[in-house]
Amino acid sequence: MKKLSVLLCILVMVIGFNMCRKAEKFADDDYDERLSGGGLATVFDETSKAFTHSMPGLSANDERVHGRGDVAFEQTFVSSPAPVFGGLGPVFNNVSCISCHHNDGKGTPTAGDATSSLLFRISTGGVTAQGGPEAVSGYGGQIQDQALFGKQAEAKINISYTDVAVTYPDGETIHLRKPSYTMQQQYLAIPGSYGLSPRLAPPVFGLGLLENIPEQTLVSFADENDNDHDGISGRPNYVYNPQTKQKEIGRFGLKANTASLFVQVATAYQQDMGITSSLHPQESCYGQSQMDALTDDPELPDSTLKAVVFYVKTLAVPARRNVTDAEVKRGQQLFTQLNCSGCHKPTIQTGVDLTLPSVSNQRIHPYTDLLLHDMGTDLADNYSDYQANGKEWRTMPLWGIGLFEKTNGTPYYLHDGRARSMEEAILWHGGEAEQVKNNYMLLSKTDRQAVIKFLKSL
Repeated sequence: MKKLSVLLCILVMVIGFNMCRKAEKFADDDYDERLSGGGLATVFDETSKAFTHSMPGLSANDERVHGRGDVAFEQTFVSSPAPVFGGLGPVFNNVSCISCHHNDGKGTPTAGDATSSLLFRISTGGVTAQGGPEAVSGYGGQIQDQALFGKQAEAKINISYTDVAVTYPDGETIHLRKPSYTMQQQYLAIPGSYGLSPRLAPPVFGLGLLENIPEQTLVSFADENDNDHDGISGRPNYVYNPQTKQKEIGRFGLKANTASLFVQVATAYQQDMGITSSLHPQESCYGQSQMDALTDDPELPDSTLKAVVFYVKTLAVPARRNVTDAEVKRGQQLFTQLNCSGCHKPTIQTGVDLTLPSVSNQRIHPYTDLLLHDMGTDLADNYSDYQANGKEWRTMPLWGIGLFEKTNGTPYYLHDGRARSMEEAILWHGGEAEQVKNNYMLLSKTDRQAVIKFLKSL
């Protein structure tokens, strides 16, 4: 018995020591700069599939739900009646989630074809009772530029670009491209004025972590009156949530115009593909001439909708690369000195979620504050979206940005994909970021390249 007791004591000591070592490891992991998604939601993959992984450590059941959502996310929808995945249209922008969010990343700034990821919101400029943008009669709130056989698309969008030359103080010249959008082949004349807002499909990884950032944390980043006099005055967007019937802080969408992933996914199904659900049981073209005579709404089962929501909620974040490289570290220092971090917050702590440990209490590095910022006249769409005005955009998370070229082929940046490089994206910054951009332009070419190299490590 004594020998057994001694053995048990030794076993307990060993287990306790190993548990302490594991706890120490996790504590160290929290401060590992490579762990963009925290210790439980980061994956090490630098390939074109870097954005497609589930968060490590999901339970077997959660992995099954994630996998089911993955299948639905990549599924091509067809017109009804159909045994599975019917309900496409009658008007739509694309036929699947993955067609816009390439490899779960960014899209392509084209409209009207199978690989297009650029859509256009439309509004009269008025405001609804819930505070959102007022729809245009006969068009709703979004232009659907494709239609089923026998139906007519709402319109086609012509995209053209003009060259804009920007010269650094050291004499180097960079050529930007400024987009122009024209609505053509309208199925119905629009009486009165209207506004268009281009929106390029953003990446969908890491969204569960962003959804789990406490509201008070985001509010603490706000400085609407620029009390610290740094020229940056971000503010939250508060939007109507059709699921809870309440105003909530906006986190998703390029103007932070959506409060939750459930609403984001359900709205994308209805507006982008014409797929109705329990949240949006009416077709996007309800009341228009393109309406079908089917009585199959809602078309998307709640089980599938929830699986897709869970899929995007549990997509992992790729790890940073080259964090010890001297030029990358120099670029990181300059990023902070220039105050790029005034909007692109490097580190945030997520809240507690007892149902999903992978997103719970994680120290993440998303490089965003999820707030609205005035980005200046050059990037303005002159389109109000709840509390966001025509010059304001939500700060884009920068995690994974260095992999866009691998995941998307040709990388595109900003809300409408006008920028073909990170340097172009920086040079388009204005408004609250005008001084930061100007200081970046004053850097030596070597230092500018260091900033870009740092961004490519994210």
